[in-house]
Amino acid sequence: MTFEIDASACFADRVGEAGLSADAFDPLLKTLAPAVARLARQRDSGELPILGLPARRDDLPRAREVAEMLSESCEVVAVLGTGGSSLGGQTLNALVDRGFGPPAGRPRLLFLDNIDPETFDPLLEAVAPERLGVVAISKSGGTAETLSQTLILLEHLKERLDESRLSAHLAVVTEPKDSPLKALAERYRLPCLDHDPGVGGRFSVLSNVGALPALLAGLDPVALREGAAEVLEATLAPNVLADAGPAVGAALSVGLARQGLSQSVLLSYADRLAVFGRWYRQLWAESLGKGGNGTTPIAAVGTVDQHSQLQLYLDGPADKLFTVLWLASAGSGGRVEAEEARALGLDYLAGRTMGDLFEAEARATADTLIANGRPTRLIRLERIDERVLGGLFMHYELETILAAELLGVDPFGQPAVEEGKVLARRYLAESPGAPAGPA
Repeated sequence: MTFEIDASACFADRVGEAGLSADAFDPLLKTLAPAVARLARQRDSGELPILGLPARRDDLPRAREVAEMLSESCEVVAVLGTGGSSLGGQTLNALVDRGFGPPAGRPRLLFLDNIDPETFDPLLEAVAPERLGVVAISKSGGTAETLSQTLILLEHLKERLDESRLSAHLAVVTEPKDSPLKALAERYRLPCLDHDPGVGGRFSVLSNVGALPALLAGLDPVALREGAAEVLEATLAPNVLADAGPAVGAALSVGLARQGLSQSVLLSYADRLAVFGRWYRQLWAESLGKGGNGTTPIAAVGTVDQHSQLQLYLDGPADKLFTVLWLASAGSGGRVEAEEARALGLDYLAGRTMGDLFEAEARATADTLIANGRPTRLIRLERIDERVLGGLFMHYELETILAAELLGVDPFGQPAVEEGKVLARRYLAESPGAPAGPA
């Protein structure tokens, strides 16, 4: 397995009354046995396409072609999309771009997942059309935010590029059906990768939605899917339910929610997993928040949120389940010069690396949460790469689907969100600035 999970500090015998008793946990886990068997059948039959993604390879050659074309033509690629169309790609890109630019020979990826013009407009001034690439991702092909971004950047590209060159600068990922985005791709003969209609946006990171940004960043989508396959196979294997991390996590989450733990904190001790926390937040909230069900996901980053949230976590309401993602980092990073540290009375830092301190703080935070009776699950990572990240993606997708089973909700779809979309379009059409239609 690409990581180790220790959920023992979520039970009452470790953390007292706030933990889940075996009498409450065991029936929930047992209830999941038929659901896990059904998922295995759906994987084999293709009925649930997200479970087939780890084994797919046929879609990658075309994605590779598009990535190579954009990389050769462009120095900067704006990835347009919102929610699940963006957060998976952002998480993958964080493996190689630590905030100081991409690896040598790769384009810089800008993920523009909001439509604040004060953020978006400066791109038009900062990047000349001949240097700019665009990837527009929308499952439905009708996402208003993504379409507005795409159409504005299309005009920016057309300022200096002949229409025959647009196909080397603009690519699309959308469902193979009639839609505004599909029509745009056909009109300008743009490369268009299929978004599987059976894969929802927040479950799409292992598809072309994640593969294309990964390839642009110089990452290996095969390793990503292999890591996901490892977790999938381990979870769906017969007679291993008690050791299946996603099933155990789902039962713990739902069981603790029934005891009043209404929030789920994912605390990542690795900057490269900061966006992963935001990806998880959407997956969990949008899949389970239905019919009065669900817990509120919170994405936190160590050590930053030790200084902003830990006081509340330890001494505030006992209403949270914690998961600490802990990357082995001892011995890594720069080393504090021993003599300088001792001269300042910092003997505990003398000769220590930054990674030593980072890992010590992760361990201290987890132990303090447990000592204060906070249910805490530990996920230990020896490294972070495509394979590990693929495993984490699949773990949380399965945990979410199985939690939905226990809650009795459909994890796919987001009916409550549609009302706001309809209203936004109506307000835009009714606003005084709306252009007049044809005479």
